[in-house]
Amino acid sequence: MDKQQQPTSKKQWIALTAMGLGVFMGLLDVTVVNVALPTMVTDFKTTFTDLQWVLNAYTLVYAVTLMIMSKLGDMYGRKKIFLGSLILFVAASAVNGMAPSLLILDIGRGVQAIGGAGMMSLSMALVASNFAGRERGLALGILGSVIGISTASGPLIGGYLVESFGWPAIFYVNVPFGILAVILTIVYVKETPSYGKNQKIDIGGMLLSAIGLFAIIYGLIVKEAHPSWGWTNPEIAGLLLGGLAVMALFIWVESRVAHPMINLAIFKERHFVGTVIVAFALGSGIYAYNAFLTALMQNYIGYSAIETGVRQLTMSVWSLVLGPIVGLLTARFSSKWMISGGMLLGTIGYLAIAWVVAPGVSFLELWPGMVLIGITNAVVNPVLNTAGMAGVAPHEMGMASGLLNVFRQFGTTVGVVGLGLIQNNSYVSHLNANLPQVKMPAAALTGIKDALINAGPFSGHTIAFSARLTKSPFGHQIQAIVVRAYDNGMIALTLTAAGIALIGALAAVLLLRSHQQSQKLDLQAAHH
Repeated sequence: MDKQQQPTSKKQWIALTAMGLGVFMGLLDVTVVNVALPTMVTDFKTTFTDLQWVLNAYTLVYAVTLMIMSKLGDMYGRKKIFLGSLILFVAASAVNGMAPSLLILDIGRGVQAIGGAGMMSLSMALVASNFAGRERGLALGILGSVIGISTASGPLIGGYLVESFGWPAIFYVNVPFGILAVILTIVYVKETPSYGKNQKIDIGGMLLSAIGLFAIIYGLIVKEAHPSWGWTNPEIAGLLLGGLAVMALFIWVESRVAHPMINLAIFKERHFVGTVIVAFALGSGIYAYNAFLTALMQNYIGYSAIETGVRQLTMSVWSLVLGPIVGLLTARFSSKWMISGGMLLGTIGYLAIAWVVAPGVSFLELWPGMVLIGITNAVVNPVLNTAGMAGVAPHEMGMASGLLNVFRQFGTTVGVVGLGLIQNNSYVSHLNANLPQVKMPAAALTGIKDALINAGPFSGHTIAFSARLTKSPFGHQIQAIVVRAYDNGMIALTLTAAGIALIGALAAVLLLRSHQQSQKLDLQAAHH
């Protein structure tokens, strides 16, 4: 392989910039909207519940199309599909900024998500095919840092844009950067071979995977919107069981067709299964947790959107600082120990946060734990991308990176719902146990209790600290109970996140290959 010996040219690094820009925009748009929701509520004269679809439309379509876009890239050339996705994303962003109604904004978000999924899943595979040898680890490391930074800086960038220019700015900002990324991609990114010239598109597999993932994620979204509904509720159980049944059928079909969308043999590979479990743990433990931390800082401690974003830099800045260093270390040290060590740091970080959460908690007590979680994200994410691609055949790199992304995204969705339910259960049981001790008229107490339970842990604070309750003789007592109930829920969900991070660390130790085994595989791949 003479190609590996050529020095990396300036062109390749500019190509990496183009792919990094695509990934940054695609992921930023998952988190940036959260901050804008309160302003959108007043602009569109609507409720939070209706606005949830601005988030959900993106999450749903993004998760459902990730695999399809990766497979199309593997078949027809990753640069073509990446470029098409970028253009679609930029066009949809412009439409979203001008959206006259909520319906158009929701549809625009869905279209934007198709572009985001294509950019996200193919950028990793394109980097893997545009770089070789030691540089590949560094380039994937830099891309991993971009993934970490974009997810973590969403609240800060979103907060700044919304407070300075209004909510359309969070979409318009993609247009100039998107156009720049399109130009850089056309000029500098090398196309990969089209591996699928004589393959048929696996339409059945694509449809089944889309329907199955849609049903499961939609079922989780419905559950998140109605925490009081049980899992056996017909709508929720129907969606989840139906989705699982469709996914089982998908697996059966994939094992029968000549050119499947996913080559199931990749799951016989212990190492790959390990990387997928870590990706799921990263999503459900680390990324999902950010939403709850933001609520703690904004709703309960009382920081503004920008103040919260600035304080969360103690987490996100590590991706920037450690990214390139981690990329270089992956070439030297075993990804197995870097990932498991990183996940262990996260576990300790969560325990540190759970230890200090109390009614008067402030940023000064939270930051040590936040720093450890930030370092986990900065170390694990880039290394995971490199580890997931190790030993994967070139024509399947798109599929492998697509699977890693799907599990990371799916983990985030499951985590937001799962951690939310744990928080909610703990919150409700504390209210049920302690509110009856407040000496006030029974009817009024029942009304307040129902209102607090319906509002849930996120908004309970607003009700408890409303002007009317604050003035009432029982106000102070009720406020103390609500804050304590919220803290109990926060501690329970933080301990759960610690458990998830620990499972990720164990999966890495038990399933990932050692450094020597990886080097052997790379040598074999180079000779073939």
